[in-house]
Amino acid sequence: MFKRLLLVAALILSTSYAFAKDKECLPMNEKAPDFSLKNQDGKIVKLSDYKGKKNVVVYFYPKDNTPICTKESCSFRDAYEEFQKMGAEVIGVSGDSVESHKEFIADHKLPFILLSDEKGELRKAWGVPKTAMMMPGRVTFVIDKEGVCRHVFSSQLDSKKHVDEAKAVLEKLQ
Repeated sequence: MFKRLLLVAALILSTSYAFAKDKECLPMNEKAPDFSLKNQDGKIVKLSDYKGKKNVVVYFYPKDNTPICTKESCSFRDAYEEFQKMGAEVIGVSGDSVESHKEFIADHKLPFILLSDEKGELRKAWGVPKTAMMMPGRVTFVIDKEGVCRHVFSSQLDSKKHVDEAKAVLEKLQ
């Protein structure tokens, strides 16, 4: 029981830490650094592939097949059609391997791209913090068609709000 309480306390503290570190994240109204990472099929995906074509929701999550990450990814899955109607693509990013992403997508019928950032280079370039000094943070960015960051949302525990925040911003961008 004590270990469980400690874990809950650590998660609560890590959520606060993630919000405090948002200032180091990719700033709003600035151009997002391009990336070149492998998707679940081993194909290279770049942010610049979408420039002039679609808004992009990029969500960083800690790990495939963990409870909150699965809930978050399934929330994006359930809203994916809405994102498509708003002219947006959804891209998930974690440090998991291409193979892990492929299984995660199959297990949960995810219709969008998952990118493998095994070295954490994109996470670092976009300023996504670690929470409690060790766990990769959970941050969602909305990037417009010109590659400019229009919104940053960070919450380690409120996985559904990542979807709600992104949809609200995309509605304003239409």
